[in-house]
Amino acid sequence: MPERIAFTFQAPAGPRTASLMYERRGSGEPLLLLHGIGHHWQAWEPVLDILAAERDVIAVDLPGFGASDELPDGCPYDLATVVAVLDGFSSALGVERPHVAGNSLGGLLALELGREKRVRSVTALSPAGFWSEGERRYAFVTLRAMRGAARSMPLPLIERLSRTPVGRTALTSSIYARPGRRSPEAVYAETLALRGATGFRRTLEAGGSVRFREDVSKVPVTVAWGTRDRLLLPRQGVRAKHTLPGARLVRLPGCGHVPMSDDPALVARVVLDGSR
Repeated sequence: MPERIAFTFQAPAGPRTASLMYERRGSGEPLLLLHGIGHHWQAWEPVLDILAAERDVIAVDLPGFGASDELPDGCPYDLATVVAVLDGFSSALGVERPHVAGNSLGGLLALELGREKRVRSVTALSPAGFWSEGERRYAFVTLRAMRGAARSMPLPLIERLSRTPVGRTALTSSIYARPGRRSPEAVYAETLALRGATGFRRTLEAGGSVRFREDVSKVPVTVAWGTRDRLLLPRQGVRAKHTLPGARLVRLPGCGHVPMSDDPALVARVVLDGSR
C-alpha cells in the first residue's frame, strides 16, 4: 500500500520540510521511478511488478502531484529545488544513490540527478528539455488544454467517458498510443490527478526556460523515445543523443509519450537493462 513520508530537504533559503506519497515493492538494488507533469506514481503501475522482481522499486508522487503535498511556501518548482527534495526523500528512506527512471518531467529530473551524480544510472523516457522553442510551446499548449479540459468536465462525465474505449481515447490520446489498454479505473484516476495537481501551473512556469544542454558523465544513461509520441516529438531524441553522446538511445516502436502501458514488457526491459 502507498505510504507517506515527511522529511527535511535543503532549500536555497535553508532546511524545509516536504511530505511525499510513494509506493514501494520488491527487493534488490533500489530503483526510483518519477512520473510526468500532471500524472501520479500509478503511471508506472503497468511495469511495477515486472521491475519489482529484480529491484527495490520506489514510485513517488512528485511535489504538488498525486497525493503528495505542495512544496513549502517560497520554494520554486525549479529543477534545483525538486532535485533537492528527491535527494532528501531518498535519504529519508535510507536509500543511497538509487537507479532512477523517469518519464517526461520525470525524465528531465532523472537526468539532472544523474548530472549531479546522485544516482547510479539514469533511464529517461521521452524526457523534457530537448525541445526547440516551437516544440516547447506546442507541448505546453497541449498540456494546458488537457488540464483545462480535465478541470472543466463534471466528475460524472469523466467517469462515463472512462468506461468506453472512445471516451478513454478522448481523455488520454495525447499521451498514450494505445489508450484502450488503460483500464477505466486508471483513466478516471489519472484524469482526476491532472485535474487536482496543485503543482501543475508553477511547474509549467518553471519549465519555460529549461533546456538540458550538459552531458551526464560517469553515470550510465539510457534515453528511450516512443515512435508515436505526440507530445514531445521523437526527433527530440536525436537532440538528446547529441547532448549526451555516451547515452544509449532506444526506440520504443508503437509507444506514445507515456509508454509504460503501451508496451509494459518493452519498457520494463529497457529500464532493467539501463539499471544493469
